[in-house]
Amino acid sequence: MTDVQPETWDAAELTYCISEDEAGIMLRTVLLSRLNMSRRLITRLKRVEGGLTVNGSSTYGHKPLQAGDVVRVRIAEPQVESIQPEPIPIEVIYEDQDILVVHKPPNLVVHPTYGFPNGTLANGIVHYWRSRGEQTRFRPVHRLDQETSGVLLIAKHAYAHQQLSEQLQRGDVFKRYVAYVEGNPQPAQGTVHAPIDRDPEERHLRIVTPEGYPSTTHYETITNYNGEAAKIKCVLETGRTHQIRVHMKHIGCPLIGDKFYNPDTKLLTSMKRHALHAAELHFYHPMTGERVCFTAPLPADLVQLEQELEQRAERQEQ
Repeated sequence: MTDVQPETWDAAELTYCISEDEAGIMLRTVLLSRLNMSRRLITRLKRVEGGLTVNGSSTYGHKPLQAGDVVRVRIAEPQVESIQPEPIPIEVIYEDQDILVVHKPPNLVVHPTYGFPNGTLANGIVHYWRSRGEQTRFRPVHRLDQETSGVLLIAKHAYAHQQLSEQLQRGDVFKRYVAYVEGNPQPAQGTVHAPIDRDPEERHLRIVTPEGYPSTTHYETITNYNGEAAKIKCVLETGRTHQIRVHMKHIGCPLIGDKFYNPDTKLLTSMKRHALHAAELHFYHPMTGERVCFTAPLPADLVQLEQELEQRAERQEQ
């Protein structure tokens, strides 16, 4: 019995022309070091009709290439997606054939999980693509906590996802967050070097522990609300789960509204979630190599919180 292969659709095409200086280079070298393809992706090309051609002819050979040879790679994606489309509104910041950047609202899970099998951002994005006739699969490059709002990057095909994931590992992706914390960080600007791991007693939480994974957060106070609270910006050098929330608690300034890491708060506000927003994201475009930057404005609940803190500080000064 022959296995039935799923239908595919063309997600992207890569082209590389061999220069005079590169005459004699091997095809595999072009794929690995010029196009920076993973070995796994190269293996997948062999299963795609016309997945890899030189001067228009299919090839998987190891013969040297000549100056002027044109290597083309066809990134074909299977039309298979386990995530069900749902008409959940999404806010698109930017989109092209390779990436999608969205402004994730607060209190929305990014990807279906055991506890949230549907009603997620992924369900809404798949619906958005299917309504336009696109068979794109959902490939988030990074994650945001359910309550965190802000910029989120999704790759639209396997090659883009590989390139962006490697940027994350190399530290080439710049992420800036805005947070509202209780207290006033001392010093006003600094760096937290504190290893993080799971809490052995409450596995859904993270703690600072000498046995944890190295974790670094740079922070800077933007506004000090009379010592009672502060608006800060944070830049991550590492990307541990709950990193900003754990590190801010570690220095005595937990996030406002954080039910897990600030359950005994004495600062009463309108916040119904932890006050954290992914405000800015920089990375190199996976196809063009251009450095790009995307931002997301504060959502309404954080704007309201900021107004409350300003008014509270003004009353205390009177």
